[in-house]
Amino acid sequence: MNRLVRLHEDYGQSPWLDNLKRSLITSGELAAIRDRGLRGLTSNPTIFQKAIQGSPDYDTQFRSLVQAGTSTIDSYWAMVLSDIRSALEVFAPLHRQSGGQDGFVSVEVDPGLAHDSAGTIAAARSLDEQIAQPNLMVKVPATVEGLPAIQRMISEGRSINVTLIFSLERYEKVMESYIAGLEQYAAEPGSDLSKVASVASFFISRVDSEVDARLDAIGTPEALALRGKAAVAQGKLAYELFTKAFSGPRWERLAARGARVQRPLWASTSTKNPAYPDTLYVDELIGPHTVNTLPDATVEAFADHGNLARTIDANLDDARNVWSSLPRVGVDLDDVCAKLEREGVSSFQKSFTELLAALDEKADTFRA
Repeated sequence: MNRLVRLHEDYGQSPWLDNLKRSLITSGELAAIRDRGLRGLTSNPTIFQKAIQGSPDYDTQFRSLVQAGTSTIDSYWAMVLSDIRSALEVFAPLHRQSGGQDGFVSVEVDPGLAHDSAGTIAAARSLDEQIAQPNLMVKVPATVEGLPAIQRMISEGRSINVTLIFSLERYEKVMESYIAGLEQYAAEPGSDLSKVASVASFFISRVDSEVDARLDAIGTPEALALRGKAAVAQGKLAYELFTKAFSGPRWERLAARGARVQRPLWASTSTKNPAYPDTLYVDELIGPHTVNTLPDATVEAFADHGNLARTIDANLDDARNVWSSLPRVGVDLDDVCAKLEREGVSSFQKSFTELLAALDEKADTFRA
């Protein structure tokens, strides 16, 4: 049995694909990827920028939209939602077979709304209602302003992928938003908690990239010895928080009504530093009730030579020691997390803006 299948069957982790482009769907490759053991899919504005600008696959649809007088922003969403609907169809059988555990496809709200609670709520609700498929997850950022949107969407029985989590403190608030939202939903007549699913997405490799740069700048032997350890340590500590949040009387009351845990999802799991193993952020974060969303190269690397073992709750004392040692050598973890959140939001906004500008230019040629 291949490693991707075993990751789920033997260790309880669901590997998802962190990519979407039209050719994956039209070629049948996405269905083949599903059959290899990938159990869901995530997308984001950067992925769609690469897909739409990087190939002519969207030109026919875009030309028709432009010639029908559709605005650039509406054309963007028409192309994105076409891909999302097709991907949802590919993964729908798996969603049914898994009893609603997997087979999800995620689409992100307009990244320009990251600091607008009301705007995010309206956009997330609109996407969920336009698509209206049980295996859709709408992505909402874990900004301070995103937290009320998360709770509201869950309270309305919608499935949410909480994205751009960089700190343990924010993660605790994300889990609270999910549980509080479920409690509100449970009070609604006829509510079916089993139909609500959610994941909480930690961006793993970006933590090491930022922390390692600071450790290099500090330059002491103690600092340099911590390179490449922060991201995995934080993931392990996050999992410990997850196990505590989804246990005890408060959670058990919801679970008795069919509620599902909000699974931690490890995102940004390609290894940015070539000195580190290319499967580092998969190998070291394997455990039950988790998701790892993998870019194409990491899928192939793990399928070829990944290490299968339950690692997520191993060596927790080492993880705590790493995390407590970072401030002692001079790394301001609060500043790291705040910077990564700003950069994450900015990166998605930049991709979104650049793609719309490129589409505006292309629309002019189609009107000529």
